[in-house]
Amino acid sequence: MFVCLLRSSLLTTRSSDPAKTESMGASLSVWLISRADNSRPSSSSAFHLLAVPTPSRLAVILNSSPVAPGNGRSHWSSVHRSPHFLLSSCHQEVTRSPVERSSDGVRAEMGVKSGLHVWEVLWKPNHRGSHAVLGISRQSCPLQASGYNVLVGGDLQSWGWELKTSQLWHAGQNLGLYPRKRTGSHFEDAEDFRRMSSTSTKMALTPLPIPESILLVLDADAGTLGFVVDGSFLGVAFKDLPRGVELFPAVSSVRGGASIRLRYLNGATRDPPALMALSGLTIRQYLGKQGHNQMNKLPLPPRLQHYLLSNQ
Repeated sequence: MFVCLLRSSLLTTRSSDPAKTESMGASLSVWLISRADNSRPSSSSAFHLLAVPTPSRLAVILNSSPVAPGNGRSHWSSVHRSPHFLLSSCHQEVTRSPVERSSDGVRAEMGVKSGLHVWEVLWKPNHRGSHAVLGISRQSCPLQASGYNVLVGGDLQSWGWELKTSQLWHAGQNLGLYPRKRTGSHFEDAEDFRRMSSTSTKMALTPLPIPESILLVLDADAGTLGFVVDGSFLGVAFKDLPRGVELFPAVSSVRGGASIRLRYLNGATRDPPALMALSGLTIRQYLGKQGHNQMNKLPLPPRLQHYLLSNQ
């Protein structure tokens, strides 16, 4: 199976000698397998223990070069935002004014109706406070309200993950904790997992600290929303999202001075990933994070080495 995957990449060299191509594929397979034991260092992140297998389409996106930073999908909307959110000149960052007793939201300028898409949201933990919510919304989601509330996830038009408490919200209802720990055939709340993993009750009742960078994964074709933290895909947070309607990344906050940055990374259609992309992904995973230092040792022509390096 591994040799078959590699063969699709090797054929791009258009070698006139099929036997040479077959030999090259076999040599590369042996070379990689001999180094497999050192290719994947274990993660020190607590989120690694809560990760679920990454779907192939998502894995290819996460291992591809991001689109240009100026992409329109990286912009916060200049119209669909609370007046308490100030927009930067590049439209990629919003900052909430220090207004009391107000909940404020903003959504992206561009949404999606189909495909699998990944955005990065940069939101420093000390800029969150309470009711810091990340998720998606339709066009009609409320973006300002009096008092301190969950806006994204507070109505039928939005779905949100409250970052301080790790709770999921939709239609104004708390749907439980996220992420969940897979044990056998079922999922366990992350809270339960922490309780069993720690002898300290205080630690067990404290949600895992979510770092500054969070990847929002929206599969508009499957109708699902999930998140990637510390390189770990935490699984589907929401399913049965409406199909064929425009959905937008969105945030809501009550903290004065909170700065939140958005960047669109990449996307894919509903078609399965190209075999060449899967081949490249497999090779890079075997090489590990330091693989670019070993690329010249691969038994591959320069053209394929360049392809692998260009998608690091």
